Amino acid sequence: MRLIVERQKLTLSVFTADVGGFVGHVSSHPDILDTAKERLYIAREKGFIVDFHVLRCGDDLELIITHRSGCANSGVHELVWNTFNACKEVSMDLGLYAHDRGLSSRDFTGSVKLMGPGAAEVEFMERGSEPVLVLMSNKTSTGSWNLPVYRVYADPFNTSGLVLDPSMAEGFSFTVLDIEQNSEITLQAPKELHSLLALIGSTSRYVVTSVRRNTDNEIACVVASQKLNMSGERAASKCEPAVIMRCHDGLPSVGEAMEAFAHPYLVEGWMRGAHTGPLMPVPFYEANPTRFEGPPRAIGAGFQITDGRLIGPHDMFDDPSFDETRRVANNVTDYLRRHGPFQPHRMSWAELERTGPSPVADKLKERFEKL
Repeated sequence: MRLIVERQKLTLSVFTADVGGFVGHVSSHPDILDTAKERLYIAREKGFIVDFHVLRCGDDLELIITHRSGCANSGVHELVWNTFNACKEVSMDLGLYAHDRGLSSRDFTGSVKLMGPGAAEVEFMERGSEPVLVLMSNKTSTGSWNLPVYRVYADPFNTSGLVLDPSMAEGFSFTVLDIEQNSEITLQAPKELHSLLALIGSTSRYVVTSVRRNTDNEIACVVASQKLNMSGERAASKCEPAVIMRCHDGLPSVGEAMEAFAHPYLVEGWMRGAHTGPLMPVPFYEANPTRFEGPPRAIGAGFQITDGRLIGPHDMFDDPSFDETRRVANNVTDYLRRHGPFQPHRMSWAELERTGPSPVADKLKERFEKL
C-alpha cells in the first residue's frame, strides 16, 4: 500500500564526475560504484536524503538523489563532494586512470559547481504519477543536449503533443546560458523560435539549462550547464552533462522524449575532447566507449518517483528500435575516422582553445614570419 505523506516539494539532484577510469577512459570500476552506494546508503538511513541510485556512463560516475532540502543545498552538495572524494581515494588505491582530473583540490565552499562535478537539480511538487527520465553522456560537451531538448519541447514533428495536447499548445520557454559572457536569456517557443535556434545551434557557446511550460511556468527539464575545466581552473564547455526530463500530464510523453534520440546527431568531445562524433544511445551495459575512446555515448534511466522514492531505473535505450540508430552511428564513425586529424572530425583551433591554449601552437608561433 502506498504511504500517504504530507504534500511538499521534492528535489531531484543529479551529479556527475570523473574520478578515474577503468581501463583508461572506458568504464568505472565496480569498487567505485560500491563506495558511492555505501556513502549514500548511510545518508538515506539517517533520513538526510529520501532515496538514491548510482549509475555510470563510460568512466563518468552519476549520483541520482531525491531529497527535500531544495536546489543548491550546501548539505546535499557536501554529501556529494565527500562521496566523490571517497571514490577518488579508492580510484587512487586501484591506480585507475586520470583519478586526479575530475575534482578540484580546493576546499569545499558550499557547492560542487565549478569544482569539477556537473550538477542538474530540479524542485517540483510531485504529481500523482511522476515519470522522469535522467539522461547521461560520456565523451561529449555541455551543449550536446541542445538539439534533443529543442526537439522534445519545441518541434511538433518530434512531439505531437505540441499540437494535440491543449495544455502544451502555448509552448515552452527555454533558458539559455552564454558560456563566454556568463549571462543568460529566456526565450519563448514558438513565439521566439527562430531567435532560440540562432543561439542554441552554436552548441559550444550557448547552452539550454532549463525548460518551463509557458502556461504556468511549470518546470519540465533541467540540464547540467557548467563545470570546472581542471586543466585551466575555469568554467568551460567541455564536460559530460546530465539532463532531467519530467514527462506526461501536460508535458511531453516518455515516448516523445525518447524519439529525439533516434537520430545520432553530431557532438563535440570524443577522443581528448578534441573531435566531433555521433552520439550513440546505448543500454547501460554498452556504455563502454573503446573505439578511439568513442563514439560518444548516451544512456537513459527511467524512474517513477513515488513519495520521493526512485522506482527503477528502467534502461530506456535497451530497445531494438534503437538498433538502426546505433548502426547509423557506427557508419558515421567510420566516415569521420577516415578524416584523421583533419576538420571537421578534429575540432578547429578556436574550439580547442576554449579549454586552454594549445602547447603545439604556442611552440610554433615564434617561427611564423609576417608577410
